[in-house]
Amino acid sequence: MTSRLKMDLPELLKRRIQGAEGLKVGSLPQVQGAEFCLGIKAGSFMLCFKLHIKKKYELWCLVGPEPARFSLIEFEHLTGPNYDYVENLENPRCEVMEETTAFWQLLGVGIDDGFTTYQIITSCKRCAEWSCDYQMRLRYLAIFTGFIEGRKFSTVIRASLARLVMDLEEFENYPWGRFAFKVLMDSLWNKDLIKYYTIDGFVQAIQVWVYYALPEVGVEYGHPVQNKPSPPLLAYNGGKGRIFF
Repeated sequence: MTSRLKMDLPELLKRRIQGAEGLKVGSLPQVQGAEFCLGIKAGSFMLCFKLHIKKKYELWCLVGPEPARFSLIEFEHLTGPNYDYVENLENPRCEVMEETTAFWQLLGVGIDDGFTTYQIITSCKRCAEWSCDYQMRLRYLAIFTGFIEGRKFSTVIRASLARLVMDLEEFENYPWGRFAFKVLMDSLWNKDLIKYYTIDGFVQAIQVWVYYALPEVGVEYGHPVQNKPSPPLLAYNGGKGRIFF
C-alpha cells in the first residue's frame, strides 16, 4: 500500500502549514506539527482482512473474534473536524468576485481552473509580500491540497472547492471532516487490497484506527503520547518498520 498523502511534504509547504492548531479546520493538519510518523504496515495488514459488504462508506475488517468497523462515526471520533451534512458537498456554490480573480492571478491560474499542489508550492516561494488575508488563504489551500484531498501533487484540485477560501469564515466552518472521509473511502472502494494499490486522502486515519481498534498494537507500535490528547489522532506518534502481529 502507498499513499498519495506524502508525510515528506516539501519544506515550504510544511512551513506554510505550521501553526495549524490555531485554525478552525480540525486536527487533520496538526499531525504535521506533531511529527506523526506515517507507517503503512499497520493499515495494509488490517485492510487484508477487509470483508465484502454492500455499503460503500463503511469498512469492516475481521481481525480477532469480532469485526472492526471504520465508518464516518469512527473517522469523526478519531479526527474531530466539522462533519455537518450539507448538500452539494463536493460542488458548493461560490460567487466569483473581483477579489477572487485577483487571488487566482496571484496563484498563476485561470479563474475557472483548479490548481495542483506543485502550484501551491510555487506560490509559497513568492508570497512574502502578499496581504495577511492572502497568506492565510494560501495556508488553507496548502492544508486542503496536502491533507484533505491528499492526492498526487500533479493532480488538479477542483476550483469550486478551492474558491471557498475567499470567505475565510465559510472555509473554516465547512464540513471538511465529512469531505475528507469521502475522499478516503472513494479511494478504497472496489480496490483489490491484497495487491499493490494507492490510496488518496487522509490515510493517517486508517493507521490510527488500527491503533484504536487493536489497543495492543497501538501500545506496541503506535508510540502513544502521554496524557492522551484529544482527539485520538493526536494521541499517537505513529511509527514505521516491520510489525509482527
